[in-house]
Amino acid sequence: MSFLEQIDRDRIPSHVAVIMDGNGRWANKLGKDRLEGHTQGAVRAREIVDAANKIGIKYITLYAFSIENWERPESEVNGLMALLSKSIVSQFADLIKYNMRLTTIGDNSMLPDDVRADIEEACHKSAANTGLTVVIALSYGGRYEIMNAVKTLLKRYKQSPFDIDSLKDDDFSKCLYTADMPDPELLIRTSGEVRVSNFLLWQISYSELYFTDVLWPDFDEEQFYKAIVDYQHRERRFGKTSQQIGS
Repeated sequence: MSFLEQIDRDRIPSHVAVIMDGNGRWANKLGKDRLEGHTQGAVRAREIVDAANKIGIKYITLYAFSIENWERPESEVNGLMALLSKSIVSQFADLIKYNMRLTTIGDNSMLPDDVRADIEEACHKSAANTGLTVVIALSYGGRYEIMNAVKTLLKRYKQSPFDIDSLKDDDFSKCLYTADMPDPELLIRTSGEVRVSNFLLWQISYSELYFTDVLWPDFDEEQFYKAIVDYQHRERRFGKTSQQIGS
């Protein structure tokens, strides 16, 4: 039986986040240029988006480019930016066809002008779509996001003083890039690395973590469904006991 057939359609996570890791190692293993690994990774990303849409996931967040990635060799960064722009332009028609919405999180001001323009156009033209929301984390860092949220709250306090002790988690969440999204129930990381790499640090506080040795370019649709099945076999307690959850 395939993993797709094992999925309980009544327990689909609404938001899945993915750290797409291993493109470079995949390329090195095959004696290819690192950019070829990223190209195959982009193909795989599209496949996983389609898989998420097929089973009714509402949000999928893909960690495409971190703030730290700007420190990589210039040739690789330029290649990644060109690939990103090409992928968005080439797949835009399908976004509209399948009622998917594109949005991004991160500091887009750091992106090249042409790449930013392509992304903003796709986000704008798909904004009214009501199906799967595809969130691309670009020039993103969790600590950077949290610091920006703190600055937003401080500016708000300066403009209109409020009772600091009355602040709640939700007040802070509304200052994050993901203000209009549910927190991920599941975080997937490929390639055998067991860390979260500064990704959605606030939002994944209660996410289920799924790590696999499979390199991202080899992480196909069935591997994705395997992660969903694994998630569905877990008990999400949020600090409570099993008895409390069952009562």
